Amino acid sequence: MSAISYLKDSLQNLVAGLGTGRDKASHSTYGVPIMDDQQLVNAFRGSWAARKGVTIPALDACRNWRNWQAKKEQIELIEAEEIRLDVNGKILEALIKARLFGGAAVFIGTGEKDTHEPIRPDAIKKGGIKYLTVMTRRQLSATEIEQDPQSQRFGRPKAYRLPGSTVEIHPSRLVIFIGAQHPDPELADGLQFGWGDSVLLTAMSAVKHYDETMANVVSLVYEAKIDVINIPNLMTSLQDKNYERNLLERLRLAATAKGINGTLILDGLETHSSKSANFSTLPDIIGKAEQGVSGAFDVPGSRMFGTSSGGLNSNGEENTRNYYDNVASRQKLEIKPAMSVLDECLIRSALGNRPPEIHYAWAPLWQPTAKERADIGKTTADTIKTLSDTKLFHSDALSQSSANLLVEMSILPGLEAALEEFGTEVDDEEEITPPNPTE
Repeated sequence: MSAISYLKDSLQNLVAGLGTGRDKASHSTYGVPIMDDQQLVNAFRGSWAARKGVTIPALDACRNWRNWQAKKEQIELIEAEEIRLDVNGKILEALIKARLFGGAAVFIGTGEKDTHEPIRPDAIKKGGIKYLTVMTRRQLSATEIEQDPQSQRFGRPKAYRLPGSTVEIHPSRLVIFIGAQHPDPELADGLQFGWGDSVLLTAMSAVKHYDETMANVVSLVYEAKIDVINIPNLMTSLQDKNYERNLLERLRLAATAKGINGTLILDGLETHSSKSANFSTLPDIIGKAEQGVSGAFDVPGSRMFGTSSGGLNSNGEENTRNYYDNVASRQKLEIKPAMSVLDECLIRSALGNRPPEIHYAWAPLWQPTAKERADIGKTTADTIKTLSDTKLFHSDALSQSSANLLVEMSILPGLEAALEEFGTEVDDEEEITPPNPTE
């Protein structure tokens, strides 16, 4: 009978047993990974790979912070308010705890008692934000899920409640961060209800494999060299009760003699040999374990373990750039929307009002080298000169735009202050006399 292969939801082969009850792979299923808070904390404190996997993306997202686009005086006031409230530190703390526990939030403290009411950013006066407090999902339990599809919070908790209290906090008063988004909030139970999962939940198997691999490698180092001594009639001699004691004493004296002068003294019938462990394949095994951890946390090995990427002419730069692009996407799609209400309140708390033109941009994570900065400066200057020669734009408009460009790109440090002091126009009769080299 010939083999019959057909498709029925999945590939099956009756003769080979592929896709049938005889197929061992067909019995593989996924269970619910469970790690309570104590296990999460133990992993975070006990495994440096788990700690770095949790903290590195959060740290990189907040490392260079953001650049405010406004007048110099406004920027100084906003940045001073950020320092007073420790906005950068609070957001970093919340992101780390969210990745570790599955959720965390920053409470915007305005001194109001009616925390169950939505916050009103337009009512915030100068110094209106009193404090910022970081709370994890254990300190904020979600109430029922919003079921109204016309609500902006559809599928998310209507409010949050402090444990053991009837005090409710409206979501608008919280900067909410989720670790790993739960696919269906209504299926979450316990402390995960209304929150997400820890990033360690799916990555912990890779972390365990790496830690176990390294532990076994270290153990193998202790057994790297084993001395073997062949003793005639060993099993027969062990029938004598005193022989075991004499044998151990004999080996102790032999080891002592070898340690003193490097010479092993043996009986005429005894033989000695050494066996060494083979370490040639261990770097590949460790490398595969490291790749598993890097893939689980979506962090390149150069950032996670400080190792460069393999391959011809590869220095890890491409992987690092891709990782930074990923962090920038999280800043844009996750962190910025979560901080939108806080930023509106922050501007008003710093300035007393909300100028519509004020905005910010995340500072780039990739830091160019001195040569790259010089090349960028030269290219920018050539572009400005070309635009000036073509006369496509009014000279004043081009001058102001060029000054803004050079300031934003940090090509000429102190240019903004110099423009305020000396202005942007050059007197026609002012001549620049080059220095005489003979003087």
